[in-house]
Amino acid sequence: MASANSKKINLKLKVWRQKTREDAGRFEEISAQEIPVDASFLEMMDIVNNRLIKEGRDPIAFDHDCREGICGSCSMVINGNPHGPERGTATCQLHMRKFHDAQEIVVEPFRATAFPVIKDLSVDRTAFDRIIAAGGYVSVNTGNAPDANALPVPKEKADDAFNSATCIGCGACVAACANSSAMLFVSAKVNHLAVLPQGEPERERRVLRMMQTMEDSGFGNCSNTGACSLACPKEISFENIARMNAEYMKASIKRRD
Repeated sequence: MASANSKKINLKLKVWRQKTREDAGRFEEISAQEIPVDASFLEMMDIVNNRLIKEGRDPIAFDHDCREGICGSCSMVINGNPHGPERGTATCQLHMRKFHDAQEIVVEPFRATAFPVIKDLSVDRTAFDRIIAAGGYVSVNTGNAPDANALPVPKEKADDAFNSATCIGCGACVAACANSSAMLFVSAKVNHLAVLPQGEPERERRVLRMMQTMEDSGFGNCSNTGACSLACPKEISFENIARMNAEYMKASIKRRD
C-alpha cells in the first residue's frame, strides 16, 4: 500500500464506461486528485471509485484478484498499451510514479471480438477457458508418487517448459494484436506440455483441438508482427508461435495419413 507521506499527483482520467454488452459505451472524463505516487494503478482506481461512491456515482468496473502479477485478471489498456507502458508488468504491478502530475491517462478495456465487454473495463475472457479445456488432460499415473528421476527431463527442456508455463492467460497478447490473435497464449499452453514426456501421449490431439477452439472462438490470424510478445507481462517468447505451427503441421499430416 502507498505511504501516507508519499508525494501526490493530480491526474485526468479518460475512462471507458459501458453499462452492458449491448450498450454502445463512451469515454468519461474523471478527475483523480491527490494520488500517492507509491500507489499501484489498481490502488489509484480504488481511490477514484471510493470518491465516486461518496458522490453517489457508479464506480468503475474492472477485474482484479491477486494484485501480484500472477492471476492475469487486471486487463486494461492504458494509454494504448495493454497493462500500461512498462515492459514485463501487469496492471497491478504498475505504479503511479511512472506518470507525472496533470497527465491525462486513457483507460479502456481489452478490445477483441472474442473478449466482449461485460461492463466498463471488465471483459469476458472465457474463450481462453474453452481453449484450455479443449487441450484436455495428460495421461499420467496418479498412483504412488514416482521417484524423482523416473522421468528424466533435460534441463533445457525443463527451462523451456517453465518459460511457457509462466503465461498467466491475461489476454494482453490479444489486445496488442491488430488481428486480435490468441496465438501467443495458445502456443505457450501447447509448448508447455509438448516438450515434456508427460505431455507426449496427447501431444497431437492437444494442438489440433486447441487450435480449432481458438478459431471457433473468433480470434484472428497471426501476422507475425511480434506485438503480442512485447505486450506480454511475462514476456513469453514469440518463438513459441513458430514451434506451435510446426506441431500443428505434423499433427495435421499424421491425421490425414
